[in-house]
Amino acid sequence: MRGRDEESGEFLSPSRSQNRREALEVLALGEKLVALTEAQLAKLPVPDSLLPHIRECKRITANIAHKRQLAFLAKQMRREDDEILNALRDALDENGEAARREIAAMHRVEAWRERLIADGDTALAQLLDEYPTADRQRLRQLVRNAIDERNRNKPPQSFRELYRELRGVILGAADTGDDESDDE
Repeated sequence: MRGRDEESGEFLSPSRSQNRREALEVLALGEKLVALTEAQLAKLPVPDSLLPHIRECKRITANIAHKRQLAFLAKQMRREDDEILNALRDALDENGEAARREIAAMHRVEAWRERLIADGDTALAQLLDEYPTADRQRLRQLVRNAIDERNRNKPPQSFRELYRELRGVILGAADTGDDESDDE
């Protein structure tokens, strides 16, 4: 039973309805995890204890058995800390903090790529000031090739390669803590 605090009159634990809502939220989270591919799952902070249950739920295709396995997965997920479940929700949420950071990083890389193509060596010098570990020759060559591809209406192979190179440089610096300016 829930019970009440005799002094304040407040309930001592969440109501059954609240417990049910929370359990259904965890079940919905489990459904989202089961719908993901292995590559997408690898990117998420899923605890190792849940991975076999997720894989087993994916394997089962019979409707009732799948629902039963999904309920078991949700039960296992409810045993995890709230921090882990919140991290999973945030990683899956398109409007979550992790998604916003990733989109901001992507925009920062795209802005640098456009600056390098438009301004050339001056932008490259600024990039190397901010990210001294970048390979000057490689970036200069990719910029030159991307401009040439654009002028000749060729497929944007170097344009994409420049993006990948810049992403490695900028996100690599952010991971090591070398990036002081996040306001670009």
